[in-house]
Amino acid sequence: MEERNFSDISYEQYLNENKLMGSRCKKCGVLYTPPRALCIKCYSSEMEWVEMKGDGKLSAFTCIAVGPPFMIDEGYDRNHLYCVGVVELDEGTRVDARIEGVDTNKPDTIKVGMPVSVEFLHRGEGEELMTYLAFKPA
Repeated sequence: MEERNFSDISYEQYLNENKLMGSRCKKCGVLYTPPRALCIKCYSSEMEWVEMKGDGKLSAFTCIAVGPPFMIDEGYDRNHLYCVGVVELDEGTRVDARIEGVDTNKPDTIKVGMPVSVEFLHRGEGEELMTYLAFKPA
């Protein structure tokens, strides 16, 4: 795997390649998702990239009716809510992401603890390409 800096830009580049990446401290072994350049446990800067499997369970969620402009542009509004949540990956780290494939009009059908798997949402093209991290029920 090519060497990339531990930055938001590198993380987004990996997302564009359909890879969910984390970092692991070479000194103490702690894993982080999203990746960190510095271990907050032992303060080492000796980090390595680790590709996550993308499987986990939903730890928390909320359904949102009033979103930022880019979500409104995708068709979300007070009548078409979107869901975001915290996913605990099988590797033990937690990551925030959109939750797709759930009925946001019936939030009682969305269950904390339900198994989920990664999904990459690609928007735009070329230089304008953005990839958003999401999870869907497994």
